[in-house]
Amino acid sequence: MAEARVAAVSRKTSETEIQVDLNLDAVPGSGIAQVINVKTGIGFLDHMFNALAKHGGWCLSLTCKGDLWIDDHHSAEDCALALGEAFKNALGEVRGIKRYGTGHAPLDEALSRAVIDISGRPYCVASLNLTREKIGDLSTEMIPHVFHSFAMAAGVTLHVDVLRGENDHHKAESAFKALALAIRQAIERTGGQDVPSTKGVLNL
Repeated sequence: MAEARVAAVSRKTSETEIQVDLNLDAVPGSGIAQVINVKTGIGFLDHMFNALAKHGGWCLSLTCKGDLWIDDHHSAEDCALALGEAFKNALGEVRGIKRYGTGHAPLDEALSRAVIDISGRPYCVASLNLTREKIGDLSTEMIPHVFHSFAMAAGVTLHVDVLRGENDHHKAESAFKALALAIRQAIERTGGQDVPSTKGVLNL
């Protein structure tokens, strides 16, 4: 039986206090009951992380106590950083996985594409074409920043594009779902133990 890919991360600063518990292998057929409990203090961010976990096949517990009396920036950014760190720790050494993943997800009129490389070289491009100032209590400027923060902490190369759409809720949600599908493909075990790189090593 393959080793469980799990991690726990605690992050505490003067701005936020966050606890993340993550299991990457709760896909259907795994025998692991998928449990998701996200409480960031920002309703729409909870909704997006729930979508990411659900369609990524994760068990995820994420709680945050943040300085929301200031604004949503610190909580959204730090939750993404903590989740990225947990993802990196849970994945462990990058070997025996597909490494690359692509996901497309529609939501009514919106369509998004996400492409990920578990590369050890953090980079992110997110083009979401959002027009509203906020969706619920989450500033739309924070949504691409969440993707960026996750990618930096996870050590992945990530491109997320909303290809079309009119409704910002639909565009954002389809983007998170596309990312979930891309991640699910990229971390799929191949059955081998090879490092998926012509260099024989990642991060270099």
